[in-house]
Amino acid sequence: MTDGAQQPIYLADYTPFGWLIDQVELTFRLSPDATRVTSRIRFRPNPDAPGQEFFLHGEQLRLIRAAIDGAEVTPALSDTGLTCAVPDGPFTWEAEVEIAPNANTALEGLYMSNGMYCTQCEAEGFRKITYYPDRPDVMAPFTVRVESDLPVLLSNGNPAGAEAGWAEWHDPWPKPAYLFALVAGDLVAKSGDFTTASGKNVKLNIWVRPGDEDKCDYALDALIRSMRWDEEVYAREYDLDVFNIVAVDDFNMGAMENKGLNIFNSKYVLASPETATDDDFARIEAIIAHEYFHNWTGNRITCRDWFQLCLKEGLTVFRDQQFSGDMRSHAVKRIEDVLMLRARQFREDNGPLAHPVRPESYVEINNFYTATVYEKGAEVIGMLKRLVGDEGYARALDLYFDRHDGDAATIEDWLKVFEDATGRDLGQFKRWYSQPGSPRLSYTDHFNSGRYEIHFKQENQDTKSHPNKQPQVIPIAIGLLGPNGDEVLPTTVLEMTEARQSFAFDGLAARPVPSILRGFSAPVILDHDTTAQERAFLLAHDTDPFNRWEAGRALAKDVLIRMVADGAAPDATLLHGIGRVLTDDDLDPAYRALVLRLPSEDDIAQALFDQGRTPDPLTIHRASGALKDAIASHLRHDLGAAYEAMTCPGPYSPEAVDAGRRALRLAALGLLTRLDGGALATTHFTDADNMTDQQGALTALLAVGAGEDQAAAFYDQWRHDRLVLDKWFMLRAALAGPDNAAEVLTTLTRHADFDWKNPNRFRSVIGAYSGNAAGFHLADGSGYALVADWLIRMDGVNPQTAARMSTAFDTWRRYDADRQGQMREALERIQAHSGLSRDMSEMVARMLGD
Repeated sequence: MTDGAQQPIYLADYTPFGWLIDQVELTFRLSPDATRVTSRIRFRPNPDAPGQEFFLHGEQLRLIRAAIDGAEVTPALSDTGLTCAVPDGPFTWEAEVEIAPNANTALEGLYMSNGMYCTQCEAEGFRKITYYPDRPDVMAPFTVRVESDLPVLLSNGNPAGAEAGWAEWHDPWPKPAYLFALVAGDLVAKSGDFTTASGKNVKLNIWVRPGDEDKCDYALDALIRSMRWDEEVYAREYDLDVFNIVAVDDFNMGAMENKGLNIFNSKYVLASPETATDDDFARIEAIIAHEYFHNWTGNRITCRDWFQLCLKEGLTVFRDQQFSGDMRSHAVKRIEDVLMLRARQFREDNGPLAHPVRPESYVEINNFYTATVYEKGAEVIGMLKRLVGDEGYARALDLYFDRHDGDAATIEDWLKVFEDATGRDLGQFKRWYSQPGSPRLSYTDHFNSGRYEIHFKQENQDTKSHPNKQPQVIPIAIGLLGPNGDEVLPTTVLEMTEARQSFAFDGLAARPVPSILRGFSAPVILDHDTTAQERAFLLAHDTDPFNRWEAGRALAKDVLIRMVADGAAPDATLLHGIGRVLTDDDLDPAYRALVLRLPSEDDIAQALFDQGRTPDPLTIHRASGALKDAIASHLRHDLGAAYEAMTCPGPYSPEAVDAGRRALRLAALGLLTRLDGGALATTHFTDADNMTDQQGALTALLAVGAGEDQAAAFYDQWRHDRLVLDKWFMLRAALAGPDNAAEVLTTLTRHADFDWKNPNRFRSVIGAYSGNAAGFHLADGSGYALVADWLIRMDGVNPQTAARMSTAFDTWRRYDADRQGQMREALERIQAHSGLSRDMSEMVARMLGD
């Protein structure tokens, strides 16, 4: 464990490293308990950073020897690295260290997963491999030799030679240490080829454990499509002779973009119709693309320091969102992205974990791989593109790649290319990177004699860490609809720069209905007392697909809030509006399925809290169920018709058209199951020939308290498939009713297949249960106590996983006094635990406000 009281690191204190590196040579002699790593590094003084003490990061290393220019030296060692006297000019540093991959349960650095050696070096894992300046602005070409009797030995770059017992790799492109990768194991490859736009042939390999090779076709196809798309849309061509992907079962993240050797969590590579859902296929497609796109936005151009993390991640998320929209449906993709943004990032912005897109300080950088950095970072890119236009964006990106290829860049560098390419002043826009929180946007309007005026107000709430917030640049995409539903003003982007700002439109025959924030043109909270009739009008007539969906969702949220707060009955306006969308065959089935999805229980809790009310999770859970019952009853005939009409002809295909049909069919099934007690879902489960239908039917049954026989059958069928078994655990934990949720969690954690040290399995149980609002927020506090127990236990083994899942407690101030006390007690118990990691210590302190 590391010291939980470590001092913060500040953006303002950045200084470049005192030496440049011309070449890194590494040799690994692999052994589970005693791997030897020999490094040979050519340093030379950095003229831009003279006079520094020579310091190399290193943690949990046993130094065997060290030498400078062949002469042995004795550096001064500490828990975080070493210091040593060095020559004034260029010199060659050599070191040999010993590490124990088999004992590395934190899954950072070099570790083992089911007999396979693999690495995870982002953000600061390389310092657990050898002594090195482990910072993203230190870039160098690497040559790596791996010695082992394992059959497959991989590292970054191009193969440079191999014989029995060893392999060498050379990466000619300078990279920071966080992009280093090594994999060794008994693996088999699904291979393919890609010919770049300039005619270069690239060998593609997806490496998996024997027996999994039949589940790689879709990932390989997604990789090829990603490579082609990046050439066509961004003119970015791949730059090595080989591109390797390895699927690993034990992995803290989703995937890692190491240069030429991407390492993936197995769940984001392996897929077959029998074992993966449509959502799984879509996520594989998106994550494969994301990691590949990092080759240019992250690898060729990396970030100067970890405060600039949003530079590579926000831009690459935006690029993978563009790609997924092109592959599937831009409207559906945009809605899904906003749902994730509001569920995760808005929750961060509204709580104690709020931070700017570019943080100003951190204690543990692993804690800043957040929705704010990723998803809000992507929203900022989207706003910038909206403001400068498609042509301006394309010119700026071309300039960015030309100017900064091979650089470790900053947000200032990124904005400067847009200013130079478009002539715009982006000084005010930069506040999106420096001010935390979600701006609140409200408006009033007025119509008189053909002139429509709309008056906007933005509020950026001050916080202790960021007082005196200034107005943001907010691109507001607006359209106007006439009384008959015709569009009298097509989508127009208004640029708001002041705290209050007005806009006018002339020549209108009648008072229009405004459609505000089309396409969710800015990550803000829109406050306006829109009537149910206006929302229903927009749900029926809005030409912007996002705002049409948004109107229905807002209407459903209003209805649920009234049901929770006042005991109101379900609103007929909502039921009628949903029915109109459900029966509109001109709409994408996937889009109609989204309209049938109600706001989450957490969403309603936050909305009540924002209104000054104290949310009760059990009451919200019951109201949500009652509204689903009402929708099912009111639309019984139409839901039945949709269920029958949305069957997919022919064999299973994960492509968007069939996936959309299944999404609508299963959405209808979920509602119909509330009426028939599960008869139709039971038949659907029995007849299912793919995982989407099988899991969808089981979900419908468990959601109404049925399906125990089907759950047992599902387990028996898939108990030997580790990824499908994760689904079983997840469904049991996420759908446990509040009457027995704690007992279900206890039973699951005692199950013989609950391998809690595997991050996927831990997330599928503890993470899924934490997201079960009514089950987690039990009035007696037992849910909080159980989750806290497991977070403490996991923190002692894998601090990253534990710290990320501690955010289950970040909304503790929302609830009644009893629940607040119980959640605070759980956090304080975690905080008081002896040997708490730096990761968890920082998270708990921020949530408690210490």
